[in-house]
Amino acid sequence: MKKNSIKTPSLTDALIPIIALVIMMGSAVYLYGDSSSFGPNQIALLLGAGLAAIIGMKNGHKWKDIEQGIVNGISMSLGACLILLAVGALIGTWMLAGTVPTLIYYGLDLLNPSFFYAATCLICAVVAMSIGSSWTTAATVGVALLGVSSGMGMSAAITAGAVVSGSYFGDKISPLSETTNLAPAVAGTDLFEHIRYMLWTTIPSFVIAVILFVFLGFSETGMEKVERIEQMQVLLSESFELGWHMLVPLILLLTLAVRKMPAFPAVSIGALVGALWAVLFQQDVVLSMANPDDSAAIGVLKTVWTSMYDGVSFSTPDENLNSLLSRGGMSSMLNTIWLIICAMSFGAVLEKVGLLKRAVSTILHGAKSAGDMISRTILTCLGSNLVTADQYISIVMPGRMYKEEYEKRGLHQLNLSRSLEDGATLTSPLIPWNTCGAYMHGVLGVNPFDYIFYTFFNVINPFLAVIYAYVGIKILRIEPPFETDAKESDA
Repeated sequence: MKKNSIKTPSLTDALIPIIALVIMMGSAVYLYGDSSSFGPNQIALLLGAGLAAIIGMKNGHKWKDIEQGIVNGISMSLGACLILLAVGALIGTWMLAGTVPTLIYYGLDLLNPSFFYAATCLICAVVAMSIGSSWTTAATVGVALLGVSSGMGMSAAITAGAVVSGSYFGDKISPLSETTNLAPAVAGTDLFEHIRYMLWTTIPSFVIAVILFVFLGFSETGMEKVERIEQMQVLLSESFELGWHMLVPLILLLTLAVRKMPAFPAVSIGALVGALWAVLFQQDVVLSMANPDDSAAIGVLKTVWTSMYDGVSFSTPDENLNSLLSRGGMSSMLNTIWLIICAMSFGAVLEKVGLLKRAVSTILHGAKSAGDMISRTILTCLGSNLVTADQYISIVMPGRMYKEEYEKRGLHQLNLSRSLEDGATLTSPLIPWNTCGAYMHGVLGVNPFDYIFYTFFNVINPFLAVIYAYVGIKILRIEPPFETDAKESDA
């Protein structure tokens, strides 16, 4: 069938697979609860992709072209999959090397339970702003802070929410961040103007989030928590050799990130250095896990090797400490990668056969004011995160589709670039089957359905951006026919 015989999909065509996916995802959560991401969601995504493919073939698309679209879509996520595997290896070796236990030990020593959640958010914000990566921040500092939280007997869901909030705030305003560079590139704006313009919605949202974390922390006091902290520190000091030199793998990784080394090689190097540190400084721990029938050298080699692909398993008198430290390995990330591949397949089919574009064009219909445009842009980004499961697609696709419309309506492209970040970047970790949500679940061990209620920054920022748009706060305008001088509308 020739290309010119392909029919434009109807709105019904576009809505059928999306509605079907929502129903199947809801059913999966109802039937399987927290286990829905370990298979049921993947089946729902593949069935949704199959339904979209059938509609595409009905409209004249060939299966060969649809299949190639799926391959191209999956290929876009392979970089994230490689990073996930490297992070799994890193967590395993850093646990074995004593790097994460050292971070937990000193974190327990320094952080006051009353201000722990707010401090967690601020620490992650500073680190993410410095290195430009929410993923690296969550996988390193975030994992350690979850350990501190466990040691204090505090809420893992609230701590994960604080980690995600702080990490995405720092990522969002860092010039080193990929998404912070991508959004202005798609919209056609300057990077630093984009960052400066984002501060109007980002700073107030973050301040509100920190205040809420402070209030949540007020109830986290008492001698019971102090005693648990002391017990955890004693067990850590008895189980590992601790010291500031154990933080060298972390310092090296952060240095590589600041020097703009790509994430995959940087994390891989961090994992290998962690393995070396385990051999040099944690020989007793390593040998205790080795097969007694093996020689010392072979036992050390096999234990370190195993930590990279299958993680580590500790046995201490404290079950909470065992569950905290017994993790990592590339195998721990395979389910997350499975989810990402299925999600990208669904999004790729929708994009290839034109169903996503058809749904978005309907959303734009009737938009008149700046508030309408910006709110619908943010809604489109959120919807794209839901159905394509990738924050990069959710930035690029709406950016390309709305760029000309913003110009026609006399809205400066800075409005678009900011909206892309507010709607796409910040909502991506809130969706369990999105690459970012799946990553955070895999790294932090907390389901997005649990921490979404505490990711205050990620939730507040999009709402505040919509309020700004309708009230007229910091909305830049251009005079037709697209003059370069921008006029700012303030309420």
